[in-house]
Amino acid sequence: MPTIVLITGANRGLGKGMLERFLSLPNHTIIAANRNPDHSTSKELSSVPKADGSKLIFIKLGATVWQDAFDAVKTIEAQSVDHLDIEKDLEIYLRPDVYGYVSLYQATRDLLKKSRREPVLANMGSTAGSLAAWLNSMALGSGWVHTELVDVGADAFHVDAETQAKLMIGLEEYCNGMFKVLGGTTKEKHGGKLVLYSGKATPW
Repeated sequence: MPTIVLITGANRGLGKGMLERFLSLPNHTIIAANRNPDHSTSKELSSVPKADGSKLIFIKLGATVWQDAFDAVKTIEAQSVDHLDIEKDLEIYLRPDVYGYVSLYQATRDLLKKSRREPVLANMGSTAGSLAAWLNSMALGSGWVHTELVDVGADAFHVDAETQAKLMIGLEEYCNGMFKVLGGTTKEKHGGKLVLYSGKATPW
């Protein structure tokens, strides 16, 4: 039985980095979600190397459109996906993090509960820890990671190169760390906590 992973924001930055790492594992089905599966950045994901038995599914999911999450689940189920093992939400703005997260959680809750392992719900910087009563739910603290969006922000606020080098971490370092965290997570270890890419966890 394959491990099934849903990644939002999968066509760029942190989401793409995690998608590449999960596809490198055998027998994994990765569901790549973003607002426009027909965009060139989404289509490029088809060329990402896949381990034996692993495959990639694309779905449309606009985090600011409430109904999208429920429509996305119907699309997933239509492709014979009957459960989710890991749901990794990588949207970064307030509105997607709040409304998008709630709708996505409501839409996918039943699929997560059908997981044959301990289901994992990992949301980027939200109050996901409050959901820890029935599954391993955590919030992932990204820190200051070099992504296209963050680098533009650093330049806009005139953060000099020396400060960036001192305080920011690379995308590869972050994704490798989070990949390791998600590969060894348990409810006892991380449930209801803010988890850093280093594996360090603190309560909310």
